[in-house]
Amino acid sequence: MSKSKIIPASGYLLVKPQKQEKTTSSGIVLPDSHEDKPQQGEVLAVGDTMLTDYGTKRESPCKIGDTVIYREWGGKEYKENNIDLLLLKFDDVMATISAKG
Repeated sequence: MSKSKIIPASGYLLVKPQKQEKTTSSGIVLPDSHEDKPQQGEVLAVGDTMLTDYGTKRESPCKIGDTVIYREWGGKEYKENNIDLLLLKFDDVMATISAKG
């Protein structure tokens, strides 16, 4: 995907959700009605540091290019150039998947 024109606000991330596998490991194909919402994706853009209600600064929990696991119903879905994207709050990120083995 070419660079997005979307710049997240402070405290938000722009994520491209990864498609879920539609076939089980044993080869059973699952119908679309069984499909769960993706819960991980690649970070495309990071908003500025946010200021909490207590006046402290909160940095992003990840950086551009990271793969993150996020809350199932977190974020706001958005479509750009026919590509599904998600705007997530920093708080919606539960983990970053390490590329190191």
